[in-house]
This record gives sequence, C-alpha cells and structure tokens, in this order.
Amino acid sequence: MQQRLQQLLEQVGIELTPQQLAQQVALVEQLHKWNKAYNLTSVRDPQQMLSRHIIDSLVVLPFLHGSRFIDVGTGPGLPGLPLAIARPDWHFVLLDSLGKRIRFIRQVCHLLNITNVTAVQSRVEDYHDQQQFDGVISRAFASLNDMLSWCQHLPNADGCFYALKGQYPSDELAALDSAYEVNAVTKLQVPEAEGERHLVTIKTRG
Repeated sequence: MQQRLQQLLEQVGIELTPQQLAQQVALVEQLHKWNKAYNLTSVRDPQQMLSRHIIDSLVVLPFLHGSRFIDVGTGPGLPGLPLAIARPDWHFVLLDSLGKRIRFIRQVCHLLNITNVTAVQSRVEDYHDQQQFDGVISRAFASLNDMLSWCQHLPNADGCFYALKGQYPSDELAALDSAYEVNAVTKLQVPEAEGERHLVTIKTRG
C-alpha cells in the first residue's frame, strides 16, 4: 500500500517522508478496521481509501496559508488527519459532533504518535477558541452560506474559509452572502476519484 500511495502522491506532486507515508497507510488500516464496527465511511476498500480519502485530503495542501487550522465536521478525521501527518509543524483542531468519530481520531493520534491534532466533540456553532484560526476547512460539510454562518467566529482577521466541493458549486456561489468574497475556486486533480473536485477559498470582506 505504501508503494501505491507513493505512486498516487507523485501524480499530484506531493512529497512525504518515509515515516509520513507509513503513518498515512496506518491511518487507512485503522479506518478499515474501525469501519467494520463503527461505519465511519462508506468507502470499504483500503485501496480506494488511498485515493478517495488520503489523496483527496492532501491535494488541498498547496493552497492552505498559515499554520493553525480547524477541520469542521471532520467525520473520521478527513481531511484533517492526512494534512496533520503531512505538516507536523502546523496545528489542527478536528471538530465533530459525533463521539465515535472523535474517539477514533484520538485513538489514531495515540497509536501513530500524531501530536499536532486536538480532537473536539462539539457542534461548530458552540465551539469557541480565543486564538482563532488561519483557516477553516470543511469537506462535504454544508452549503457555503451555512458553513460561513456557522463558522464565522472561527477565523482570525486574515483567516480564510476552505470548502472542499465536488462539482463546481455555481448555485452556492451565486447565493453567497455579500459579507464574504471568493478568493479562488480551484479545480483539484485526484487520480482514480470519480467526479470533479473543487476547492473554494473565501474571505470575509474587510
């Protein structure tokens, strides 16, 4: 699996150390193991998880700015865990309202010695952090307006919202609240993944 992951990473131009490669594969193995009992993801095949979870998470890496991020509605730690493994010098808060997902994330961090992740069980609108964040990341979490409404208290003055979407979200962009502006909509290339992938980067208007 490590060799397969290395091939996929080369296709998207991302480099990981041998230790980080091993951690990403171990994450997939844990996801596969826990999935049998806890139904954390609809993807059952570990080989498919490499593309649809690990690579799908890591392709946003070149577009993130800052060092402190929150992944809202993280589910089983996606994209937060793969990103945290790839950037141990950054800090990630992984937030989800479901206890089983947070238990999984904490267990994985313990097993794989991931020290730059804080897993929090909370509804996003109830969670407050005095330091705030350089980036608020969401993957298949909510509509853009809902995400911005629920997460508006999370980024710092220069922070961005990063929404991972499938198809180009033209309707959501057209309906965007005027308090926000779109910095970029980037088409992402994810080898072996079905359908399109886009990253929408949004800032609060100054």
